[in-house]
Amino acid sequence: MHLIMILVALGLAWFLRLSYRESVQGWTERFCQAIILFVFPPLLLVITALALVCMGSSGQMLGIGAGWFSYSIAVGFLGWIGGICLKLAIEGWRFVRKVRTYPQLEVGGRQSRLLDAPVLFCANVGFWQPELVVSQGLLKTLDSAHLDAVIAHEQAHYYYRDTFWFFWLGWLRSITAWLPNTDALWQELLVLRELRADRWATQYVDPLLLAESLLWVVSHPMMQSENFCAALYCVAPQTRLEERIEALLAEPDCLSYPSWKSWTWLLLAFLPLAAIPFHS
Repeated sequence: MHLIMILVALGLAWFLRLSYRESVQGWTERFCQAIILFVFPPLLLVITALALVCMGSSGQMLGIGAGWFSYSIAVGFLGWIGGICLKLAIEGWRFVRKVRTYPQLEVGGRQSRLLDAPVLFCANVGFWQPELVVSQGLLKTLDSAHLDAVIAHEQAHYYYRDTFWFFWLGWLRSITAWLPNTDALWQELLVLRELRADRWATQYVDPLLLAESLLWVVSHPMMQSENFCAALYCVAPQTRLEERIEALLAEPDCLSYPSWKSWTWLLLAFLPLAAIPFHS
């Protein structure tokens, strides 16, 4: 019975990822679809594995005996994803520790770290309290108005704690790279993140200035680590860049979030826990 639970969870996760379509319009609808299809499958697999570990390797469920095989799969899976999480956390910690060796300065009213490099670079680096890293090249190239536009965009990432949340989403991406449409959904989440940051920034700076800054900075990408780095130049492919420019030059709109009812779908991933009382 435990093996059946594993196969059902795998089949449902695969089916949900296959159902992804890019035809959905509107930021709210796209965000809701992307986050549910991205998060639900790995969450279902993790909860299923946890339920099997809680039930153990002996006993029966609905008259069908349990065994070591399915139990070992669950334990191995949890150990594997835990190891990936630890690896990403260590890499992120080392990355942040390196950034904190850079000299400090104030840019746009925010304490920043100065990267001594000629490239155009500005990004939040870290987790819940990220560091703003600004390159010498950016400070020398951009005038004060365009620099303020870049800083406003990065402030939006700080406001939404994008580096923290995308660390965990990046972990889910790593453990489900073998599922269909993982990379497509990841790119969709990245562009939605940037569209949200762009729109937030336009409350304080001219959208045209931000669009011009984007075109300048996007030509010098470096130090990209999408799990714990959020920057103006993220999602650089031409089609995504055009989408962001068009959104900036369009009439401003309000980015509304899905209602709490939309998130109830994620609660279905916890259904495997309901099988625990039926195990004896």
